[in-house]
Amino acid sequence: MAAPRHRISSATRRKMTDSIALSKVPWAGHLDEPDFLARIYDLQKMPSTDERYSNAFDDIYQHQVRNYDWGDGWVFTDARFNLLHADDDEFLRLLAEMLHPIVRPDEAEVAELLAAFNEILRVDGFALFAKDWISGHAVYGWRRNDAFHGSSPELRLHERPLTDPVVLQEHLTRIRDGLVADPAATISSCKSLLESLFKIVLDQSFIDYPRADDVPQLYRKVADLLSLSAESVPASARGSEASQKILRTLVTTVGTLAELRNELGIDHGKSERSAALARHARLALNATVTVAEFILDTWQERLDSGQLSGPA
Repeated sequence: MAAPRHRISSATRRKMTDSIALSKVPWAGHLDEPDFLARIYDLQKMPSTDERYSNAFDDIYQHQVRNYDWGDGWVFTDARFNLLHADDDEFLRLLAEMLHPIVRPDEAEVAELLAAFNEILRVDGFALFAKDWISGHAVYGWRRNDAFHGSSPELRLHERPLTDPVVLQEHLTRIRDGLVADPAATISSCKSLLESLFKIVLDQSFIDYPRADDVPQLYRKVADLLSLSAESVPASARGSEASQKILRTLVTTVGTLAELRNELGIDHGKSERSAALARHARLALNATVTVAEFILDTWQERLDSGQLSGPA
């Protein structure tokens, strides 16, 4: 049975369109309105409301570029687009297009709109999210809040030897939701994910550690447990020199993530707003996933081979 196509209620749609109108932020961004709509619709094949023109593009150009006599929110009530009653995907596509970097290159403005859109969509179980990237700028898609897919972080936690993966999943959810809307918080969540992962590995391996240990200290204990030090690679092993360099780089990456959190994150009170942007959060995410995947994969291999014992 196909999923319902009108899960976004009329009340939510009207609240969204009113919010856009009241914000006074042009929904077409830096583009003329017909150029913006042509990114979504084939305006040349849609009818005109003005008998002087044969298609919607020329009609809209006349009334919104030459004269601007329809007002700000006309597109939300125009019967040709039927946005208050269209399928969810069509409604969400217009919102996502409003955040496209070609339409709106200002990251701060995009983050503000994204937060406002998602707050309204949340009641019906939807969210916009960064599904792709163009030159460091996010391109948005949409999903149900109970879904987790696309280019979002995914560590296949359900396949891992975790007694309770919920804490890591919560970090991933915060990273996913804040990647563009709150990059400073996302950077802090990246550091917290690694800290939680290292503690889980040590706890499930019955390794004691001081609770005051920071992330680099925890990593060194995990590296010792999993034999991840550069010195653990035999000199005679093929590619040993490259392997040793990569393992040393992991140490540096973990330490640098902690430093990035201190500089751009939100865990320490600061007198000035964080300078973190989406590209910084994306960098932190990529580094975090690289380290986390390697630790999880190595831990799994050590357990499977009998080199380590896990919880009963």
